[in-house]
Amino acid sequence: MDSNTSFINSKKAVYIWGGFSLVLYGIWAYELARFEHFKLLGLYSLLFICYYLILKNTKINSRYLTYLAIGFRLVFLVALPNLSQDFYRFIWDGRLILEGLNPYITKPDLLLIQPDLFPQMKLLYEAMGPLSASHYSNYPPLHQLPFIIAAILSQTSILGSVVVLRVLLISADLGLLIFGKKLLRKLQLPTRNIYWYILNPLVIIELTGNLHFEGLMLFFFIMTLYFVHGKKWHLAALSMAFSIAVKLVPILSLPLFLNTLGWKKSIRFYLSIGAVFILLFLPFLSADFYENYSATIGLWFSKFEFNASFYYLLKWVLETTANVALIQVMGLVVASYLVLQTCFFLIQKKTTTTALIQNTLVLLSGYFLISTTVHPWYIISLLLLTVFTNYKFARVWSYTLIFSYFAYNQFSVNETWYMLCLEYVPVISILIWELYHQNYAQKLEHH
Repeated sequence: MDSNTSFINSKKAVYIWGGFSLVLYGIWAYELARFEHFKLLGLYSLLFICYYLILKNTKINSRYLTYLAIGFRLVFLVALPNLSQDFYRFIWDGRLILEGLNPYITKPDLLLIQPDLFPQMKLLYEAMGPLSASHYSNYPPLHQLPFIIAAILSQTSILGSVVVLRVLLISADLGLLIFGKKLLRKLQLPTRNIYWYILNPLVIIELTGNLHFEGLMLFFFIMTLYFVHGKKWHLAALSMAFSIAVKLVPILSLPLFLNTLGWKKSIRFYLSIGAVFILLFLPFLSADFYENYSATIGLWFSKFEFNASFYYLLKWVLETTANVALIQVMGLVVASYLVLQTCFFLIQKKTTTTALIQNTLVLLSGYFLISTTVHPWYIISLLLLTVFTNYKFARVWSYTLIFSYFAYNQFSVNETWYMLCLEYVPVISILIWELYHQNYAQKLEHH
């Protein structure tokens, strides 16, 4: 072993990569604007190199990796998110609820005629952007709870509210770290695998930095998998209901639990989830709630387009050859895929927790690849699931997603085909290669 290789594999090198990463995250949090594309790419690339070098060093123990995970997140503590303005709507919804108003039946656009309803109302309205301001809230009830807590603890400070939300998300990440390790141990997998998720720059930047609540959703989802594996279906139902009540995405995986739990337990599992979910929504139910909420959710399939892959390709083909507006039927296309893929998995009748995780990974991967809208933080779910499998494509995707931010200019959004190719070609190529090799390995096992 030469001296250069020896240094790279030393503890001293990891301390250097960790310290350098802290500096890079500091620059990202306080000295970066979304439209500074090459600065964005440079910082992100360096962070990924450090991330890889740290985790490839086997001499560093888990305690140090945990300290790094916490340290990287604390760098963002008093920074306003710089890649997304969603947090302004979070603060708006929380303060709105404290005033006794329902965010599912109250559009910001229509409420601005009462500018003194709560502190900084006009500022929050202008900062959230016209798209958010013109729609009802789409965040499920447990997603609203952190907004309410932030509104209670910081009634007049936007930065104060951001700090509260950030502390809650960091806590969720630490909870996920604990349950992720427990589940890996139960599945007889290396507990160190969880750090490929918890130290990933996409996870740190999008969850802690930009305050997206996939982290809270995944904390409850990992608890669900842990309890399912331990045959505690009642606790699994409770945590699954909480996960869905943060973000609706885990609903897509519900039918896959049928093979693992069996018919009798599954029926009780689904009924329990439904009951808890309805109870959580109960404070917000009204005559207009269902119509408003379903219409708002439907916009993701019928109107919004961003960073899509196969959808854009098929849209171009259909519009060029048949003048068909694909987005009008995308709801049906997505539903058809989900039903067919789910039926295929159920027919296989694989009952292990590992099969449940792998099937959920494949189902969600296909869903995101045909979706009309794929924001970077959506893929964090796939990144977590791959920790429990041999798939690496989501790790690659967590890097190439940075090219989606090249669509944001200072005053406009403009996507280009070559940036989409830079993002998706490596991901899809690696996914096809991994699927081929996984199937080949399974065939060898059967023989």
